[in-house]
Amino acid sequence: MHLEPWQWIFGAASALLIGISKTGLPGAGILVVIVLANVFGGRASVGIMLPMLIFGDCFAVAWYRQHAHWDKLVGLLPWVVVGMAVGAAALWATGRLGGGKDVLSILIGILVLLMLGLYVMQGRVAERLTPKSKVGVASTGTAAGFATTVSNAAGPIMTIYMAAQRVSKEEFIGTLAWYYFVVNVSKLPIYFVLTAMNPQKPIITPQSLLFNVITFPAILAGVFVGKWLLPRMPQKLFDRIILTLAAASAIKLILS
Repeated sequence: MHLEPWQWIFGAASALLIGISKTGLPGAGILVVIVLANVFGGRASVGIMLPMLIFGDCFAVAWYRQHAHWDKLVGLLPWVVVGMAVGAAALWATGRLGGGKDVLSILIGILVLLMLGLYVMQGRVAERLTPKSKVGVASTGTAAGFATTVSNAAGPIMTIYMAAQRVSKEEFIGTLAWYYFVVNVSKLPIYFVLTAMNPQKPIITPQSLLFNVITFPAILAGVFVGKWLLPRMPQKLFDRIILTLAAASAIKLILS
């Protein structure tokens, strides 16, 4: 994997933002999805981002593990698995398409715009978005599993789901920390199998893993920066910046 200097810069910045998103400002994660897709292409970006997320998850779990409420996830996780299976099929199908266009980039752009829409609507119509029935939980879990497998962008869905559980801030963070860790680790074998099935369009490669190792210090710095920023940066200002940048990048990804 030969990278230009600007790709290294954006990759390191993305690693820093992932660390920040795991410990202080979770909204940053949605921006990383779209930045990496623009820099590396949709398919490669999915494989590059996953190990970064797992690195960050390890710190989140270490700091908040005692606050996790697994009972809040029991009914959701089976449907997340269903969504992951559908997402894996989508990755396999897009990998078999011919031509030079990375179809997955367009799909990621669309998914990110949908996630941003959910994020914006959450504060206005939270009650309508909250899953209150078995069908609602099944839909939420399937959507979360699909989005996380295809684009690593299921954050807004899970935020809405956990907000409905009426738990404390520590329990909210701790439960999601374990959820993301388990789901992200489960995605690793899926990506490896899909790469083996279609080596011409890989998702994870030795070169991408080397890139992850090199950018690990940036993630490490980010987890501490996130904890420092959390009480100091106005949440509304941060959200507006992230949403604007992510929306503009998603549109660019779709149109280009």
